[in-house]
Amino acid sequence: MDRFSTMATFVEVVKSASFSTAAHSRGISRALVSRHIADLEKHLAVRLLTRTTRSLKLTEAGRDYFEFCNRVLTEIGDEEQLISKRNKQVEGPLAIIAPKWIGNLDIAEAVVDFCSSHPSVSPELIVGGMNPKTYDFIEQGFDVAIHTRNIRNSRVKVKRIAAIRFVLCASPSYLERRQQPTQPKELAEHSCLIQSTDPTWHFGRRKLGATVKVPRSFASNSYMVLRTAALKGLGIGLLPERLVREDIDKGTLVELLKAHPIPDRPLYAAFAPGGAPEKVHAFVSHLSDWFRKHPI
Repeated sequence: MDRFSTMATFVEVVKSASFSTAAHSRGISRALVSRHIADLEKHLAVRLLTRTTRSLKLTEAGRDYFEFCNRVLTEIGDEEQLISKRNKQVEGPLAIIAPKWIGNLDIAEAVVDFCSSHPSVSPELIVGGMNPKTYDFIEQGFDVAIHTRNIRNSRVKVKRIAAIRFVLCASPSYLERRQQPTQPKELAEHSCLIQSTDPTWHFGRRKLGATVKVPRSFASNSYMVLRTAALKGLGIGLLPERLVREDIDKGTLVELLKAHPIPDRPLYAAFAPGGAPEKVHAFVSHLSDWFRKHPI
């Protein structure tokens, strides 16, 4: 027996004083209305209604139960409306997690801009600590996770919000010790700084380009760590252009293989599938608009 369904039927019968009218209002058969009332009376072990061919009256127990049912169903309806309305409002806490390098730079700026437009949102931006499992952020209580790699997981929903430009670079001190590469295949003879989940580097267009599985001389899951290693002369790194732009301008890093362009990589915002709150949709849409105006 579906208690709430039978309670709703009982309330409708009392309000309309008719099994037929209650059946029409509930969108069910008159026989099912009778069954609901009978199930309630059996469950409670009391008679709720006195029925004759011409009238329908509540017993004393029926009056008490009607007041209880009416109060409970009203409170449920009010609370459901409140939750539904809250889910459609751009307000409340918003937990975001992002990689350190972009979380401290562009994502931080985008979040601050979002807050300026939506003062009722209380964001919490956590940088670093990203789990390789793409869905783990949901279990950790985050609303949105920023990912810099392709996501193929039905447990999350993703939206591409930007394209990240990458550059191949090394320090002048490294290039003084080693001959500068002129072709991607020559990287196999160099010390390379590898992002732990990205041991293969791609150059040029897919069909006309080159793919090189580079030797792992130094590895990290953080582009910020790889940047530091590159600046210290440990090897050649494939790094986000946004992260090393100032280093290249100052000459502390040198861009390599300019004749062999590196394909842009997608930046994704991931969030839980289903009826995500409006604040999540608003934030993800804001990120897409923000990066359109501030390409990286």
